[in-house]
Amino acid sequence: VQLQESGPGLVKPSQTLSLTCTVSGGSITTNYYYWNWVRQPPGKGLEWIGAINYSGSTYYSPSLKRRTSISRDTSKNQFTLQLSSMTPEDTAVYYCAASAYRTPTARDMYGYWGQGTQVTVSS
Repeated sequence: VQLQESGPGLVKPSQTLSLTCTVSGGSITTNYYYWNWVRQPPGKGLEWIGAINYSGSTYYSPSLKRRTSISRDTSKNQFTLQLSSMTPEDTAVYYCAASAYRTPTARDMYGYWGQGTQVTVSS
């Protein structure tokens, strides 16, 4: 399974970030993986943002739930993150990743990762 993130590298404060993950080598409708968005701010650890499963059910981090929406396009085998009201504190490398766990809490709980995309929030 391969994952590839795409989206803007620079976002202005208060704007909504939209990132897309394109999956190849496996279907996002297969009943096994949860399809996750994870981020790592500079100098900090991984932070789980949320996930969507094979049937389209979504799961969000409580701390980000108010600003997060994850959706999918099964015809393109893609899933998308939207994070609203961006601030400089949201600056991070954003990853999409596949996990067999609904709310993975450690790096080794993910089976597959995208390469990551740097997102900077600045005016």
